[in-house]
Amino acid sequence: MRLSTDPATFRRSLNLWPPLLFAGIVVDTVSADFRAIDVSLRSRWYNRTPSGAHFGGSLFAMTDPFYALMLRQALGRGYTIWDQAGAIRFVSPARGTVIARYRLDEATIESVRAITATGAKAQPEFSVEIHDTAGKLVATVEKTVYVRAARTS
Repeated sequence: MRLSTDPATFRRSLNLWPPLLFAGIVVDTVSADFRAIDVSLRSRWYNRTPSGAHFGGSLFAMTDPFYALMLRQALGRGYTIWDQAGAIRFVSPARGTVIARYRLDEATIESVRAITATGAKAQPEFSVEIHDTAGKLVATVEKTVYVRAARTS
């Protein structure tokens, strides 16, 4: 998927991207500098367990690509970037609409640039919380993203 450098087009493209679209995941906002993204997941018949809570896989899916995509936008071309690891801890049943807010700070971006400038790989770690609309914590997710400067021959 080729991503736009315009935040509104970027958001619309992600909302039409089949892995997110068919999971019911909606990208609600993307900041002008791509350093903040808010994502929501409404409870639907296809993403609920028989007890009425969200499937854990749906919750984890709403955290999958965002830090890697944010780093791709922040760093620009010339890097290999992919999600390397992730772990989720369920805190309480997720019912109704749930929200995840992603934030990428300048210190992390500069650290990744410095590490990869030496030819080494960077593996920044991120944490994101998933809350319901009442603000109740339903899950925490830890993500590790792999970043290396692309090799030029």
